[in-house]
Amino acid sequence: MALFKKRTAGKPGEWYYCLEHKKVEEGPECPAKNRFGPYASREEAAHAMESARERNLEWETDPRWHDGPGRNENPEDTP
Repeated sequence: MALFKKRTAGKPGEWYYCLEHKKVEEGPECPAKNRFGPYASREEAAHAMESARERNLEWETDPRWHDGPGRNENPEDTP
């Protein structure tokens, strides 16, 4: 017996962006590994790649996720 049932049809109002087909889909048509979502609207899903780029840039420039200057300058000093 499977632990999870495969959902063949999505719920109305759930929007996804398919990375493989580069299109917006209502309900999950493609496998989870190939999509972003769910989003509340078609418009949000259409801007999924833009949102992902913005979040990635925020993460890459967030000083809380990176060592500040002067830390670990000498690799031999790290435990």
